[in-house]
Amino acid sequence: MSAWPDPCNAGHPRGRAARARLVCGGDEGFRSERGAQLVRRAFLAGALSAGASILLASCSVPEVSAAPATTPTPAPTPEFVSSYVAPAATELAPLRGTSVLVGSLARPSIAAKIDNHEEARPQFGLERADIVFEELVEGGLTRYLAVWHSDLPDQLGPVRSIRPMDPDIASPYGGIICYSGGQEIFVDMMEATNVYNAIHGSSDTDETFFRTDLRDAPHNVLVMAPAVVGQHVDLAPPAQQWAYSADALGSSAVREGTPSARIDVVYSSERYPSWQWDDAAKRYLRSQEGAPDLDLSGAQLAATNVIVMSVAIDGTYGPVPKTVMVGSGQVWVSTGGSTIHGTWSKADQLGAIRLVDDRGMTIRLAAGSTWVQLLPQSGTITLSA
Repeated sequence: MSAWPDPCNAGHPRGRAARARLVCGGDEGFRSERGAQLVRRAFLAGALSAGASILLASCSVPEVSAAPATTPTPAPTPEFVSSYVAPAATELAPLRGTSVLVGSLARPSIAAKIDNHEEARPQFGLERADIVFEELVEGGLTRYLAVWHSDLPDQLGPVRSIRPMDPDIASPYGGIICYSGGQEIFVDMMEATNVYNAIHGSSDTDETFFRTDLRDAPHNVLVMAPAVVGQHVDLAPPAQQWAYSADALGSSAVREGTPSARIDVVYSSERYPSWQWDDAAKRYLRSQEGAPDLDLSGAQLAATNVIVMSVAIDGTYGPVPKTVMVGSGQVWVSTGGSTIHGTWSKADQLGAIRLVDDRGMTIRLAAGSTWVQLLPQSGTITLSA
């Protein structure tokens, strides 16, 4: 069999014309085929475009309305509560130099003329006094003028009669002075001062002075100190008399003085007290006439500071010696087991006793109680290491 004749074959009777039509597109059948191809392509493109649109539509994320922005509320900060407790305000006790609560000593001081006769010992409340002066009286004996302010005993005494030097000793403290009476001239001198006079036998002391059965008269008059002070709360507290350091290490005697563990003082053949430094107790222990000087509890009387003032004696009043307090003289101040030498001076009756060392610098005591030995110039002082 012969093959189907190729219309494009040159040998075909219509070959050349047919090729011309195929190449030039003149043949109608060719045009139809070409159009069909174009339609198929357009359809395919449209289908692809539609498919892509459907695919994109099916994969799109639905639009969600955004919630309105909110500002978070901060957690409340806990209120800070401190556990610190501020210490109570303090001030210095004027007659002792120790720290006390502010306002706790808003009361007057109370002084008393205290008996030192053998039959008056042991005394009441003497161990609680802020300041004690020992002074020469008639017969070579001594008596005390003691001052209480920081610490009031329930009872003090025995109290005895006033002496001519007591107005000059007591006046700088103001407040109250208790005594059992005295010669009219001496009582008048005391009543002429700025100090309230509480005298045994007066109407204002009927309920605050009494005689104890524990002693024989005249060594038995006692005073209820808090009751007396309570009657005179309108009186001002005393002024500070001396400069103080917080402790013995800061005192002038320890810093600048000479070691002296023992102090011996001789007023007369009848009275010769002594002081011995007790390093454990950090105080001087007192003896009289060679024996320990005891309080009612049996404890030995003691002091933080011991001051020995050399004083003149005024013989104006015959057998009653008057210690001269307005003036100046030598002084020995002992604190912490050491002693510093200097000068004491007092300008007038109301003036405080000023203490300066040999360079003219103020002598500073240690905070605590003080005993003052008003030693006549005829007496002696011996310091021993």
